Amino acid sequence: MKRHTNNPRKPSIMIGETDHERLSNLALAAAARSPEISDGLLLELGRARVVADVAVPGNVVGMGSMVEYETDTGDARRVTLVFPIDADISEGRVSVLTPVGTALLGLTAGQTMNWTARDDRQHKLTVLAVTSVS
Repeated sequence: MKRHTNNPRKPSIMIGETDHERLSNLALAAAARSPEISDGLLLELGRARVVADVAVPGNVVGMGSMVEYETDTGDARRVTLVFPIDADISEGRVSVLTPVGTALLGLTAGQTMNWTARDDRQHKLTVLAVTSVS
């Protein structure tokens, strides 16, 4: 099993109380079948600054946000961050229980995040724009 460590170079992130509670429950429920993903999401939730839902700026990636980001290979992508039940990569809906989905959570435009794919390859993404749909 991969060991997740708290990297001090990770960007600061913010999350609303409702998303924090729902995602904490989701991560705990997923622990038995996907411990690495669950651990990664719990680590991000643990380091996030949790604020009242109304205090989350529209430029913060939360559940339902449309995010445009660039990868370390220069590819630009546009996705919507969703719960696993709503995920459909062909429609650009990325589950928060994927490594890239977890990496996007709580970021704002201009922030860069390193993340590890399921095949253990290291990647980096930079958020270009966030559109809140709530």
